[in-house]
Amino acid sequence: MFWPAKKDIKTALEVFALFQWALSAFVIATTVIFVNLYLVVFTSYWFLTVLLLIWLAFDWKTPERGGRRFSCVRRWSLWKHYCNYFPIKILKTHDISPSHNYILACHPHGLMSHSCFGHFATDTSDFSKTFPGITPYMLTLGAFFWVPFLREYVMSTGACSVSQSSMDYLLTHKGTGNMLVVVVGGLAECRYSMPGSTTLVLKKRYGFVRMALRHGVSLIPAYVFGETDLYDQYIFTPGGYINRFQEWFQKMIHVYPCAFYGRGFTKNSRGLLPYSQPVTTVVGEPLPLPKIENPSQEIVAKYHTLYIDALRKLFDQHKTKFGISETQELVIV
Repeated sequence: MFWPAKKDIKTALEVFALFQWALSAFVIATTVIFVNLYLVVFTSYWFLTVLLLIWLAFDWKTPERGGRRFSCVRRWSLWKHYCNYFPIKILKTHDISPSHNYILACHPHGLMSHSCFGHFATDTSDFSKTFPGITPYMLTLGAFFWVPFLREYVMSTGACSVSQSSMDYLLTHKGTGNMLVVVVGGLAECRYSMPGSTTLVLKKRYGFVRMALRHGVSLIPAYVFGETDLYDQYIFTPGGYINRFQEWFQKMIHVYPCAFYGRGFTKNSRGLLPYSQPVTTVVGEPLPLPKIENPSQEIVAKYHTLYIDALRKLFDQHKTKFGISETQELVIV
């Protein structure tokens, strides 16, 4: 009788965990929209949609008030399979005291920020053991909290909005030992995500530094080695029709539409699965900042430069351990 090998079952669970998270936003959002349209247009149960919208309005600010995390969701065994697929690892360079709050800036975004999700939105990586007493809050786009049920799912992982009011709340109403995780480059960095790339969108990103100064919290640089190696990307001819569409699309909605691919289900095939290779997040030394309630642009620029210097130092100290040549440098755009 045919019975799948233990290795095959393990691989299947890892692939399912990846697709489940990657497709959840699309599946839940489309299901909620179409079901409610059907209720309103074709049935007499339109009042259910009205009740749902009333609840959404009532609960609208929750993602900016610490969210609604559920430890049971963060500890799902499914996330362990997710982390083991690559696998995802974390490397601590300095101790982090739970008696203070922090803003951790994570680079690069890559295409899916797999490492960021695995470490900071689940309790199945080694983060809690590596940094005991620290509570991570993964901050993401507010659009994830616009759709009922999807917002509950995202918040259950401990994620919150990346808005200014959300960060203010977390740094003033949640005590100490909190780590706000911001992927500074955001979706704008997707266009640079390809194997071997070390380009970061950071030159004009001052908001996280300004926030740290306003609250007097330390900035922690973190670099994810291997995140940009998980997918390949088609690069279209500069100035061609497709490239011009990509540029136009980015100007319109600030998202660069990438034509990316990874591995498929069979050996040497192409598909949407990321390549299975180690991804390591190296967490650097906290950079203390003074508390300045209304910092000038000059002060913000000064500490922004200090932060970039600390990030470059972290990258240079560890790059050769992860297959990057000694001569390759970070490119800041």
